[in-house]
Amino acid sequence: MHERLTHFREILRYVPRFRDRVFVIAVDGAVVEDDNFPNLLLDIALLRSLSIRVALVHGAAHQIKRYAELVKVTPSDLVGTGITDRETLNVAITAANRVTHEILEGLSANDLRAVCPNAVVAHPAGILGGVDQLFTGKVERIDVPLLQTLLEHDIIPVVPPIGIDGSGASYRLNSDAVAVEVAKSLRAVKLVYLNTEGGVRDANDVVRQMTVQEADAFLKKHRAEMTPEAVTKLTHAVRAAKEGVERIHIIDGREQEGLLGEVFSNEGIGTLVHANEYQAIRPAQKKDVRAVFGLIQQGVENDELVKRTRAELEKIISDYFVFEVDRNPVACAALHLYSEQNMAELASVFVDERYENQGIGGKLINYAEVEARRRGIAKVFCLSTQAINYFVAKGYKHGTPDDLPPARREKYEQSRRKSQVLVKQVT
Repeated sequence: MHERLTHFREILRYVPRFRDRVFVIAVDGAVVEDDNFPNLLLDIALLRSLSIRVALVHGAAHQIKRYAELVKVTPSDLVGTGITDRETLNVAITAANRVTHEILEGLSANDLRAVCPNAVVAHPAGILGGVDQLFTGKVERIDVPLLQTLLEHDIIPVVPPIGIDGSGASYRLNSDAVAVEVAKSLRAVKLVYLNTEGGVRDANDVVRQMTVQEADAFLKKHRAEMTPEAVTKLTHAVRAAKEGVERIHIIDGREQEGLLGEVFSNEGIGTLVHANEYQAIRPAQKKDVRAVFGLIQQGVENDELVKRTRAELEKIISDYFVFEVDRNPVACAALHLYSEQNMAELASVFVDERYENQGIGGKLINYAEVEARRRGIAKVFCLSTQAINYFVAKGYKHGTPDDLPPARREKYEQSRRKSQVLVKQVT
């Protein structure tokens, strides 16, 4: 019960930011057939109840493969990026229509109105590398007024991976690419890819966050080791981010409450591709006292930081700066000035345990040193009981209590913590 309440509070914190904004949710065909799909539809119903507008785009590779076996056709391509011959196009249209109908059935069961609009105008992919792609198409444009009219009337568009040209001819499309075009056209704040692989993985685990530049570099370095599914998802995520979509999530659609866990929490469950402004260091404000106090309390419990009361913190909150993830402080540090001695203390450096080992502490330290230099401070010192080697690796040298400003030395002796004094020349 406590976890559910906490989760609900997390959701409410995000609601004002997302109200009346558009989420585009791209669902692979295999996810539609998974046992968790009814739960996903409940999550979408919750999004709609919070006045978040939702457009659905779906794939059908899983169903195309199965239907092709049933009618004894060998598909020329399964995912809409290779050649599509006439037989494969017919199989794709039948399979896609079946997926669309299943989604409409599920949405109806949750009292959600939805339609399948002819909103994707396509044209032939043409001849690529000397080879005619036949009935494989590319998105020419999205009928934005049509989709916006549906969204404004609380109707969910369900967009299949089939496009139609001005002459009424149909073309097979890659659903990941369609999702990008729909998200761009509707100025969606989120594009969520739901697959059966989960987020992008490196040698250790799922990569939780990537800037566009980091995702680009990851593709270049690891493409050969990645599955085709992971390559296409990350490639389209990068393109969406470069072309104006703020956040692109890649998650396992089979995980219960995975959709809500990804879009309504800082850490998420899959991979988030984002623009650089997703993370930022900024000076703390009065509104941050509660968050900073909570971070410091974690440090106190771990015996890493000195205890401060909330009243004490309110008086010196202007000395603090915070590291935000999606506008939520997840780390903090402080720079206390001792102007007479031309020194400053780097203090209260703490990173929420969910964000450890991501380089955030180093960024906070660097920010503090840059700020000290900007203010003409020559020397920065810090006191540590557990992170001594970490600060030494950052260029700090062992000092003694004699290196401290008189006022700070007095407090040092009163505390009896026997912290190691570490000093760094910053100018």
